[in-house]
Amino acid sequence: MSEHALLDTAAHRDLRVRTDRAEELGDAMMCAIVMPAEFRQVQNEYAILFRRDAEREGFTALAMFGFEAGENLYLENGRWDARYLPLAVDIQPFLIGGAEAQDGPKQVHIDLASPRIAGAEGMRLFDELGRPTPYLDGITEKLGALDEGFQASASFFDALRRHDLLEPMSLEVTLDDGSTNRLVGFHVINEERLAEIDAASLHALHAEGHLLAIHMAMASLANLGALVARKNRRLAGG
Repeated sequence: MSEHALLDTAAHRDLRVRTDRAEELGDAMMCAIVMPAEFRQVQNEYAILFRRDAEREGFTALAMFGFEAGENLYLENGRWDARYLPLAVDIQPFLIGGAEAQDGPKQVHIDLASPRIAGAEGMRLFDELGRPTPYLDGITEKLGALDEGFQASASFFDALRRHDLLEPMSLEVTLDDGSTNRLVGFHVINEERLAEIDAASLHALHAEGHLLAIHMAMASLANLGALVARKNRRLAGG
């Protein structure tokens, strides 16, 4: 159960946060939400798939780490084997909270129930004088980028819906040990539909800043083969 609290210098002056990576720290996840603004970095490492979000009545984009719930094939010996961590993963256990005033700045909150909250180990949030450490400054910057990306994502998904650019996909993979893994319930960019879009619509997608993210999502699917290879190595004990 979460225990969210407004980050406070006095209350959390001696708090430390673990930044290593392990299942027991909450990193055993099959996927994580990513923002279109980070697709360029994400596609270097992960496959980006889309899933319908009933709560938001739309879609969310996901970086895929495994084939089943709780499986993260990027976790290896206390490290995350990738050059880029999605923002939604990188900022844990912090989150953005609403401002006290409706038009005021948003605030940094922390989940005090997170297993990342450390005792004598981990990164300090405040120095001896109560000033934010470089680590906390970096987290604040990433939280701002995540929030900005979230706000901008609405127009991206509106454009995908408007041009009917998402199609259902299913992937069935036979692994080296003969077992089968499946990815179902996801969507990908419909490349044929994109190729049929008229020049004016294509220009509008580019002018709105969506075309790059669309191409990055398509390019990311090349990482599905690498994900299968990770699964095979894990099964083989490598």
